[in-house]
Amino acid sequence: MPPSGSSSRRATVHDVAAAAGVSRGTVSRVINGGYVSPRARAAIEAAIAEVGYVPNTAARNLVTQRSQAVGFVVLEPHVLFLEDPNIGAIMLGANATLSDADYQMVNLVVDSERDTQRVSRYLSGGFVDGVIIVSARTHDPIIRVLAQVGIPAAFVGHPRDLDRGIPFVGIDNTGSARLITERLMATGRRRIGMIAAAVDRDSGADRVDGFRAALGPRFDPDLVAEVPLYDYSWGAKGMRSLLEREPAIDGVFAGSDALAAGALEVLREAGLSVPRDVGVVGFDDSAWAVRTQPQLSTIHQPAAKLGAQAADLVLRQLRGEPYASEGILLPTPIVWRGSA
Repeated sequence: MPPSGSSSRRATVHDVAAAAGVSRGTVSRVINGGYVSPRARAAIEAAIAEVGYVPNTAARNLVTQRSQAVGFVVLEPHVLFLEDPNIGAIMLGANATLSDADYQMVNLVVDSERDTQRVSRYLSGGFVDGVIIVSARTHDPIIRVLAQVGIPAAFVGHPRDLDRGIPFVGIDNTGSARLITERLMATGRRRIGMIAAAVDRDSGADRVDGFRAALGPRFDPDLVAEVPLYDYSWGAKGMRSLLEREPAIDGVFAGSDALAAGALEVLREAGLSVPRDVGVVGFDDSAWAVRTQPQLSTIHQPAAKLGAQAADLVLRQLRGEPYASEGILLPTPIVWRGSA
């Protein structure tokens, strides 16, 4: 409880020091993570509980010029932020790492030009110490903003025009797409199409490159249905487009599991059996992959680890520690299930 006669007053470091029988400096060392003897620490922790002391973070931030916050910027429409399990897993992985370091994560969604301007002002205003960027596009304005502000940053993914001085964590989208397309080809499929989303980003463009590389001379650009988002409804639209272009299609590589799930629904509506008539593979190994019937063959993308690694890259910059400035690529094994 607060000291006698001070029930309406906020407890201070002086109150803690008096209750613990130590100096104010000793209390400050405990609060700021410094070393004190185990006996003094135990007394101070007991005193903090007794007087109800809560550290004044705002005052500490004025002294340290740190907010103890890191921005998590998602450059996707609001609906995709809520529905895409990969974004959720990346966010939770980043939050766990930041929380362990006593940093607060601030979520910022960029869905329009106005959002870009608002978030740019926010990042320039010192409200966060660093920033994690997810789903940046080639020539994205946020890249230019980061260069101007000079804030510690890390990207999840690797926009093709990213400044080499800004670190990233990602996966080999091209190689992974090539491998799973080759695995699909090995099942005997002859007319294979692709539902390709977000080709203005490294993930979408690189997956198309991998698909093209796997097919080689068999690649038919008319069998690539481009859609804007990694979204179930766009997967359905992409599959309808492919069936219109090539009714004899017998294999589909969808650029994400959500797209593949939409494709499966359209194939069922068309009276086609998966995998007997059409083999389907996805990408991500997200929750979508095990909700479908049959379950999806896919590429496992370690979304939570991507977020955790990106957060670690930002924290290392804040601490002045060495970090992988050229970027980090995480492994992406194939997970083979019943859809192909």
